[in-house]
Amino acid sequence: MKRIHLVLLAATVVLFTQCGGGAKSEATDKPADGLSATTLAIEKPQLTFGFIKLTDMAPLAIAKELGYFEEEGLFVTIEAQSNWKNVLDRVIDGQLDGSHMLAGQPVAAGAGFGRQAGLVTPFSMDLNGNGITVSNEVWAKMKPNVPIGEDGSPVHPITADALAPVVNEYKNNGKPFKMGMVFPVSTHNYEIRYWLAAAGIHPGFYTKENIQGQVDADVLLSVTPPPQMPATLEAGTIYGYCVGEPWNQQAVFKGIGVPVTTNYDIWKNNPEKVFVMTKSFVEKYPNTAVAVTKALIRAGKWLDTPGNRPKAVGILSMPEYVGADSVVIANSMTGTFEFEKGQKRSMPDFNVFYRYHATYPFYSDGIWFLTQMRRWGQIPESKPEEWYHATIKDIYRPDIWKKAADMLVKEGHIDATDVPDTDGYKPATTDFIDGKTYDGKKPLDYIQSFEIGNKDH
Repeated sequence: MKRIHLVLLAATVVLFTQCGGGAKSEATDKPADGLSATTLAIEKPQLTFGFIKLTDMAPLAIAKELGYFEEEGLFVTIEAQSNWKNVLDRVIDGQLDGSHMLAGQPVAAGAGFGRQAGLVTPFSMDLNGNGITVSNEVWAKMKPNVPIGEDGSPVHPITADALAPVVNEYKNNGKPFKMGMVFPVSTHNYEIRYWLAAAGIHPGFYTKENIQGQVDADVLLSVTPPPQMPATLEAGTIYGYCVGEPWNQQAVFKGIGVPVTTNYDIWKNNPEKVFVMTKSFVEKYPNTAVAVTKALIRAGKWLDTPGNRPKAVGILSMPEYVGADSVVIANSMTGTFEFEKGQKRSMPDFNVFYRYHATYPFYSDGIWFLTQMRRWGQIPESKPEEWYHATIKDIYRPDIWKKAADMLVKEGHIDATDVPDTDGYKPATTDFIDGKTYDGKKPLDYIQSFEIGNKDH
């Protein structure tokens, strides 16, 4: 009988430890004042997160591989998903506890475009990381329109002014000019639209009747899943695309296309992906949401610590994560970006995971997406200025981020200077390819400033 009691006691201890209520696993960096992750009572330790095979999923892979999730009492499974719609549906339906997502997805779900749901983001996964690539044939036609520097190479950034004559040529020959982007509410869609429209090329409106967003379009944009971009370009189905890494560098590697610009040039240090959970999840499991955010913040810091990128490339090249050739991933992840074959340029900020307060979910970043949804007709009617602020404050949750960051400061994992002193809005900026001013506190003025796009008065 005594033996049975001992066995039951041992089993209870094991179960308790696995659920995050027992001994903390060995930390890779010791807390400064004795505080540990066990000060949070984890309500749901077993979690499943989703991602798409892109290098900007890196914080998830690093948090898992370096043990940051486990140190928070979390036991996380990470599963690759087939496309962004699948990601969205599986989070909403509760099949995933959270996921790497396009920054526009939770915003659209809360604003009423596409599938509606209460989604929140306490963590921004990265800045920059996308490029626009065209086929070799299109680049050959664009190149004569691009200024050449003293070294004989194209002057960057390359604007879509160089593409405009090519689009007209195709149009005059009765050939629609087709380009790909990854999802209707993806950063890529808004970036390629911004780049085209800045040169007077109309990328098309969304209407109730035309959900493809091709009304009045000079360039026909369509959805292609990221890993399929190079093959679709090679097949001639599209003539260019906007996508995240490693799929621009893959086109260079395969010799089928040339990246002409990056989103760093379209909007310097723009937000890219976010980590998303449902509103009901963070309400039901508030400590778990904070613990997840803590692990991800630490992963972001590790990724931006000098000397760590080569190891990150090795992890991301594993088949269960991005699974692309490490040489291709390293092209952008280690601070360079290759345009034409052999034309490698230094781009230390192509992928940013922590610097410039990259992990903080700024309201102004979310509002930018709302302005573009309105500009292109995904939000079909005018909205008052207050609507933009109220809508985003229901989706972006810097309060969860702040709780996580304050704990990490006390534990000695991050510096107090890494926590921004902010009301959630970045200062106004002109860091766009067309030089326009964006102030997140004045969304209607911003919408009005564009020649191409819906207007709000």
